[in-house]
Amino acid sequence: MIEIPESATISRQATQALKGKTVADVLTATSPHRFTFYNGNPEDYPELLIGKTVEEVKGYGSYIDLCFNDNTHLAISDGTNMKYYTATEKCPTKFQLLIAFEDASYLVFTVSMYGCIQAFKGMLDNQYYQGSIEKPPLDSKFDFSFFEKMITGIGKDISVKALLATEQRIPGLGNGVLQDILFNVRIHPKRKINTLSPENKEHLFQSVRSTLADMVQNGGRNTEKDIYGIPGQYITRLSQKTYHQPCPRCGSKIIKEAYLGGSIYYCPECQQ
Repeated sequence: MIEIPESATISRQATQALKGKTVADVLTATSPHRFTFYNGNPEDYPELLIGKTVEEVKGYGSYIDLCFNDNTHLAISDGTNMKYYTATEKCPTKFQLLIAFEDASYLVFTVSMYGCIQAFKGMLDNQYYQGSIEKPPLDSKFDFSFFEKMITGIGKDISVKALLATEQRIPGLGNGVLQDILFNVRIHPKRKINTLSPENKEHLFQSVRSTLADMVQNGGRNTEKDIYGIPGQYITRLSQKTYHQPCPRCGSKIIKEAYLGGSIYYCPECQQ
């Protein structure tokens, strides 16, 4: 899934690989997927994109935005995978969209569970896209004062997971990156926010910033792949890859359970 580390990493890689390339052809889905959500009719994407040149690629929270000339965009989010192939590499037979460039390199977009592929001119009328642009979590605007205001007015019975990873309060901070953020600060994902002391809140804020920065600096998480299909170099401490191992801090058995629409992982000793 695209979360902050992946949108930051892939947008940087894609800008380096694609800037200045012009679209020669666009192929629509060879393997239709009922949970691929397009903006408008994907059959219109060739007319919109062919002849356009990539100017840059931006990462916003859970969105990756390919920016072409003539104010044209192709944005992906959530469970959409974007992989770059050179002219000599074999093209996969199944995809939800393919963009071929004039130098015969190409981008392939695939969706596993669900995902968005949205081509448009101007601005996309989508609250999640807009929210990702307006609420950047790693820039100077995301300070402790901003974090405190985010908490203010939220129901006292809400959990820390619900605070951080639902309602797009911090776009791109999802259930995946949440696990290490909370492990690093020794907070249980079900803990109620009204039990957090001022010191807890300060430490939680610092963990959000430092853990995400570490993930970005290391090219994304090892549970996800970059534009070349290579896993990130950030080694997750609590994830689907590690939960069957003992706690890296105290050696206790890591617990996995379903909560708020996804799996949570925690140490019952370190995160009481």
